[in-house]
Amino acid sequence: MLSRLRHRLLAVASAAGLTGALLSFGAAPPADAAVPATIPLKITNNSARGDAVHIYNLGTSLTTGQQGWADENGTFHAWPAGGNPPTPAPDASIPGPAAGQTKTIRIPKLSGRIYFSYGQKLDFRLTTGGLVQPAVQNPSDPNRNILFNWSEYTLNDGGLWLNSTQVDMFSAPYTVGVQRADGGVTSAGQLKAGGYRGVFDALRAQPGWGGLIQTRPDGTVLRALAPLYGVETGALPASVMDDYINRVWQKYASTTLTVTPFGDRPDTKYFGRVSGNVMNFTNTSGAVVTSFQKPDASSVFGCHRLLDAPNDQVRGPISRTLCAGFNRSTLLSNPNQPDPSAANFYRDPVTNHYARIIHERMADGKAYAFAFDDVGNHESLVHDGNPAEARLTLAPLD
Repeated sequence: MLSRLRHRLLAVASAAGLTGALLSFGAAPPADAAVPATIPLKITNNSARGDAVHIYNLGTSLTTGQQGWADENGTFHAWPAGGNPPTPAPDASIPGPAAGQTKTIRIPKLSGRIYFSYGQKLDFRLTTGGLVQPAVQNPSDPNRNILFNWSEYTLNDGGLWLNSTQVDMFSAPYTVGVQRADGGVTSAGQLKAGGYRGVFDALRAQPGWGGLIQTRPDGTVLRALAPLYGVETGALPASVMDDYINRVWQKYASTTLTVTPFGDRPDTKYFGRVSGNVMNFTNTSGAVVTSFQKPDASSVFGCHRLLDAPNDQVRGPISRTLCAGFNRSTLLSNPNQPDPSAANFYRDPVTNHYARIIHERMADGKAYAFAFDDVGNHESLVHDGNPAEARLTLAPLD
């Protein structure tokens, strides 16, 4: 099972993106450049932790379409058939660098995840449908008490897209980077000094949101679940966004919401008005092009269900914009969406406080705190059409 962000990265990297925020994903490499079958990934351990690090490179081969894993030389191995109940997956772990050390491996053309865990290997299983990813919102998940995290990437003929993600959880910190052919380096995902502990402190201080934090039985903080899983597990009430959602629906019963989803197509606009419990969107000709039932917190936090975003040119881009507006609480303050200014985000008392808290503690303000956090280019992502080297740097837990 792949995360919502992973599905999106693969679709965007292969289909040139849906909105202006994602147009760069489809940028072609220079005419004289050719992305090789594998590129180096330099992993630097600045965590200052003494426990062993285990690395995994898992995903879907863009050459064969198979699910599997890559070893440290970048050789792809397809998963064997799984079972029901799930059977143990082959050990795909790669020994990571010790504290203060660097290790370089090679990554092939995959759309996948680079996992890292501290002190203990992750437990992966295979079902008849493929790999079972860790799901630590489930108390019985075998990885529940392991400190781990992952980055998501796509490497294809168009280049490398590599992100720092908190779509599913906020945990062991890291930064990502890409070295360009000219030697320059672009990086993303760096927390401010004290930002890691600061996220947990701020969640505890926000009434009702501290339940997202998961700890080991000994009290060691492991992670904070994203609010979608907070709603699913009862750590957040299902009604947590109702007040804001109701106010939005009330406002746009008598006001028009204008959505301009494509940054490079400012003349493509859709107009939303609420009638009954439904927000109908029309195009410039006045024809209804898509409609949305009033969403709930799960739909807002997950950018799914009642805010589903298919990979098309109409409903998907509108839904992405709505999802970003709900999570950032900009739909009431600005009837023209998406709102471009981060200064306007998370200002309402009813908002995605998890996303607010993470963004406030990122050095550049950018993060992937919900699935469509890239609307307006507020995501923690690096991309290059002709990458010389990818980078993953494990950061201290302070």
